[in-house]
Amino acid sequence: MSFRAIIKQLENNKEVFLNLLKDIPKEDYLWRPQPEKWNLLEIVAHLLDEEILDFKARVQHALYYPEKELIPIDPEGWVTSHNYKNKDYNTTLNSFLEERTNSIIWLKQLKDVNWNNSLNHTELGYLSAELFLRNWLAHDYLHIRQILRYKFDLLKSSSNITLSYAGDW
Repeated sequence: MSFRAIIKQLENNKEVFLNLLKDIPKEDYLWRPQPEKWNLLEIVAHLLDEEILDFKARVQHALYYPEKELIPIDPEGWVTSHNYKNKDYNTTLNSFLEERTNSIIWLKQLKDVNWNNSLNHTELGYLSAELFLRNWLAHDYLHIRQILRYKFDLLKSSSNITLSYAGDW
């Protein structure tokens, strides 16, 4: 998959996220499939933090400042430290979508960059800008799958009617 195709898919995923996550009632976005699983509010807040603090920042770091030490991140810890449970769902969703637009604008203006530029991660070794870009898209896919599973489980929990007629999950 070319860099242009990856960037286009990241752009297309903005609409996927919008359509999967808009117009959700509060009781549905706060519902948990299991006590230890994230609700939709936490997923959306995570997507926003990842957009700003992880993937875009790391692509930029690898492209422009590979010699500098990488700033550590804590996606699991952000749930608490960034107070996800008290965020406004719609504001957070809109912020994520706006940040995705900003990311796409930035990615599209990149010309003649060295996607092989790498930084040295203390535990993972050398990581390239290309690796971060490809993982950005993979991260989207993982969360799209997670959101679809969440919606399936929510539908399943809302009634005693079997969903087996639809097919196997």
